[in-house]
Amino acid sequence: MTKILIVDDHPLVRAGLAQLIGDTTDLEVCGEAGDMSSALQLLDTITPDLAIIDLSLSGGSGFDLIERIKARNKEILVLVASMHDESLYAERVLALGARGYINKQEAQEKIIQAIRQVLSGKVYLSNNMTEKILNNIVSSSDEKQGIKSLSNRELQVFEMIGQGVAPGKMAKQLNISVKTIETHQAHIKKKLGVRSAHELTHHAIRWVLEQGK
Repeated sequence: MTKILIVDDHPLVRAGLAQLIGDTTDLEVCGEAGDMSSALQLLDTITPDLAIIDLSLSGGSGFDLIERIKARNKEILVLVASMHDESLYAERVLALGARGYINKQEAQEKIIQAIRQVLSGKVYLSNNMTEKILNNIVSSSDEKQGIKSLSNRELQVFEMIGQGVAPGKMAKQLNISVKTIETHQAHIKKKLGVRSAHELTHHAIRWVLEQGK
């Protein structure tokens, strides 16, 4: 069974999501939390496959929680379910390491689809948001030349970053060390002219979306 953690400050929302997930045969809720502190305490005792997180939480924002989760365990997938404007927040949470963004107004109908899409290694966004990101992809000759300048191995690593693969898993799949992965990441950042890991993830996700991978 795939284990899901729900973090939302509204008990009715948590109950509704738990019921929808409970109605499936292969997904189960392994924990629920109403604030950031409770979520972090739960993560000391459980390791979910995926966490569904609201951005509005007491004791810290959903942004903070995504960063804390990813710092603890990069293998935990994150799907954000929020009432905030997707056009303002989706790209921000993807850059932090989340793999999807769903508006709560759509959650009842599409949450299971979103969960399955993220679990399959893809990014989940609304059709409108996906189109907007693709239309806004930086198409400057500098960036295109930067991607073209990547070695075959660097391109593999870049694609895997965009797919949300953690460094340890990358190393296993490519049969190289984590240290070598980190070296490749440093070279990619230099070639693309990006300064931080978050910025690199942001570029990689957008490129993967553009390629339809």
